[in-house]
Amino acid sequence: MPVSDLTLWQLADSAFPAGGFAHSGGLEAAVQLGRVRDAPSLRGFVEASLWQAGHLTLPFLVAAHRAPASFGELDLRLDAQLTGAVANRASRDQGQGFLRAASAAFPGPVAELAERVRRAGLPGHLPVALGGVTGALGLAEAGAARLHLHLTLRGLLSAAVRLGAAGPLEAQALQAALAALAEEVLAACGPLPPAEAALTSPLLELLQAQSDHLYSRLFRS
Repeated sequence: MPVSDLTLWQLADSAFPAGGFAHSGGLEAAVQLGRVRDAPSLRGFVEASLWQAGHLTLPFLVAAHRAPASFGELDLRLDAQLTGAVANRASRDQGQGFLRAASAAFPGPVAELAERVRRAGLPGHLPVALGGVTGALGLAEAGAARLHLHLTLRGLLSAAVRLGAAGPLEAQALQAALAALAEEVLAACGPLPPAEAALTSPLLELLQAQSDHLYSRLFRS
C-alpha cells in the first residue's frame, strides 16, 4: 500500500485534531430556523453545501496544491471572497487548526508552511491550507480535492447526528448515497481557476450568518 494513501487517510481521520467538529456549516441555524426539518430537507442542505464547496473553495485548494509559492496570494484572495463574517471565521479557525495538527504530525515542509503563515499573519483558510499541506506532502491533487469534499460531507453529517436531525445509521447511508454527487462536483469544479470561484447558494451563507444570533447553540458556526 502506498504511504501516500496512509497519509491521506490520516488527514481524513476523525481523530486528526483539526477542530472541524466544532462547526456545523450553518446546519445548526438551518435546523433551529426550520429550514432543515426532515430527511429530504437535510439531503437538500448537504447537496447545496457540496456544490458550494466545489464552486467557491475547491478552486483555491487546487491552486494552492499546484503552486505553493502562491499560498499567500491565494489565502488573501479567498479571505476577500468569504464576505460572511461567520463563514470567514470558521474557515480561518479550521485552517489554522489543520495547519497546527499537520505541522506536528509532519515536520519539515509542512511545519515550514505553518510557520510561514504565522510569520506573515495570513488568515490560513482551510481550503488553501489543505492544498498547501497535501502539496507539501506530495499527495495527488485528486486525492486532496476528494479530501476537501469528504471533510465537508462528513462534517455536515456529524453535525446532523449531534443535532438530532439524523441518526448515525441514517447519516452513514446518506454519506454513501452522496458519494456519486461528490465525484460530480469534483469533475465539474476541479478545473475551475480561483478567478471563477463563486458563491452558489446565498441562502447557506445567510443561514450560517445567523449562528451568532441563536439563543443557544452547540457549534461555533
